This record gives sequence, C-alpha cells and structure tokens, in this order.
Amino acid sequence: MHHANHFYGHAHVLARYCGLDLSDGQDPPKIEGYVQHGWNIGDGLAPGHPYAERTPIFAWSERVRRTAWSMGKRNVVVIGAPWIYLQEVEPELGAVPEAEREGTIYYPFHGWEGGHVKGDHGKLIEQIKDVETGPVTVCLYWQEYRTPKVRRRYENAGFRIVSHGYRGHWWKDTDPHFLTKQLVELRRHRRIASNRVSSALFYGIASGCEPAVYGNPMTLQGEDPAYGGVPRIRRQWPELHGVAPDVETARQLAAAELGKDFRCSPEELRHLLGWARTTEVAR
Repeated sequence: MHHANHFYGHAHVLARYCGLDLSDGQDPPKIEGYVQHGWNIGDGLAPGHPYAERTPIFAWSERVRRTAWSMGKRNVVVIGAPWIYLQEVEPELGAVPEAEREGTIYYPFHGWEGGHVKGDHGKLIEQIKDVETGPVTVCLYWQEYRTPKVRRRYENAGFRIVSHGYRGHWWKDTDPHFLTKQLVELRRHRRIASNRVSSALFYGIASGCEPAVYGNPMTLQGEDPAYGGVPRIRRQWPELHGVAPDVETARQLAAAELGKDFRCSPEELRHLLGWARTTEVAR
C-alpha cells in the first residue's frame, strides 16, 4: 500500500466502513491505488508525489477528477473523502445538542515533514482575538504542537490548545484515531476558522460548524506554486473567505469538495479498493 493511504488513518476508516475486522489491531489490507489524502486544488496528489502510471487514483470530488484528467491522468475514480465514511460509521460520536455547541476551533496553516511554516503567529493571535467573542480552541498540527516556542505563543494568549495526533509517515506511527479525535472536537464547537481553506475547514462545515477564513495566510517553506496557491484559492472560492461567510453556501461547497454524493456502498468500495476477496470481514 502506498504510505500516503495510511495518512490520518484513512485506510483504517475505509476498512471500518467496509466491515473489515481490525479488532486485533492489524493494519487494513493493501489498497490497490492512491487515495487522495488531503484537500487540494490539483489532481488529488501532492506536488512531487511519486505516481505509477495507470494506477487508480481515488479522488474525493468530481472537480479533482476533471483536474486530473486535464493533466493526463485517466484512471481516476471519485469515491468521496474518507471523512464522509467516518461520519457514516460514527453518526453520534461526540455529538452534543446544537444549543450546547460553543466557541471556535481555529486551525492555523501548518507545515509537514518536508517544510516548515513561515509567518507571524503573534499577528494571527491578535486577529483571532479581534474576531472571536467566545472561547477559542487552537488545533496545532503535530509539528507546531511539538515546537514549544510556537505552542506557548497560543497558550499564553489564553487559548485552549489541542492536537489531533500524528498523521504517520512512511508506514510508521500512524494514529488510526486521528480523524475520530478531530470529529469529536468539531462536533462540540459552534464555529471553525482557519487562515486558509483546508481539509479541516471542509470537515468542520460538514460537521455542522459555521465557517470563517481570515488571518495571515502564512507560507510554507518551498511551497510549490504549480497550482496557483492562495491567490487562486481566493479567486475560486471567494464565498468561503471572511469572518462570517454564508453558512448554506459553505455547506454546499463542502458537500461538493468532500464528494458527499459519490459515497459508495461498502460492497462497492471493497471492490474498488481491491478488497472484494478479503476474508477479514467483521461479523
């Protein structure tokens, strides 16, 4: 299995939805293809992502499939994001009555193993304080969370600080409960905000949060400009930007980007991922 299929526990989520038995802690069977591991404006694969020709790409949305087609990739199948399968598997986990949801969870743009974020955290903190009126939770990616000087900036601002865990890398240290922990957090907050449109933003919208995109967008060290970056995102999704975008419009966009209408049945998904013949099905 390509190591990116394990990121954030995606393969584990899909296996649970398909009814595969992972009760003894075993890994999911090999996926015969590449699962898009995060929201992006390209072909579903990260820039520079190694790709074996004619291997299926399992994209989240029809928009991504069309983009991949325009870039010469033909074997692209839209299955929807693992997030929509997680919501199906865990319809009530962490849910609270609508009236009890409170505060904002803010996701600052983050780095990864291949690059660190460059930006003014102090300025972003002040922008958050200027906008948000209720309690604020800041979710830091593992890299920033494990950097004391960054984490303390947000702690000293009086924000609650969380991290959903480590996504995994090269088949090591994957937290299969990453998305589950994220789902629980999102279902307890009234708003989700970030300084960039991201996977987390769409997850939050799909989980019933009111969205916002504002603040210094920051930059990633060595960020690939191939797909147009932040300027293109602002042009293509202007409805999501601002401190109080229209909620219904945002929900429609999130449903499209997460491929809600393309969710497969467990039988269909097992067939597409190459799991149709597995015997490890939970009874």
